[in-house]
Amino acid sequence: MVLHMSFIWCHGTECHTYHTQDRVRGSKGSKVLRTRKVKQHTDRAWYERDQVYNYFCSQGCLHNFIKTHLQRIVALDPRAEPLEKPINDPEKTEYGSTRITERGVDTITE
Repeated sequence: MVLHMSFIWCHGTECHTYHTQDRVRGSKGSKVLRTRKVKQHTDRAWYERDQVYNYFCSQGCLHNFIKTHLQRIVALDPRAEPLEKPINDPEKTEYGSTRITERGVDTITE
């Protein structure tokens, strides 16, 4: 079985500024900090193209990207109205109270 794996560079805006051993590149006197590579397991059954960690090496890099580009991200799909999801109306029972859940109505007996 031959596995094909590709890499892309982390999209974190500050990834290249974190001083860790795996980011240091170059020979003595001309060292640099380099952005990390992110593995792309495109040939695996569990691979999903739209997962954020296919583009970022860590949560820190993901959050720095969001913080830097938040206004542009929100501008892609602005929300002027709230979202709503219909649910079943709760009904009172003689044994206790009711509550609304995502699946419908659960009865609480006391």
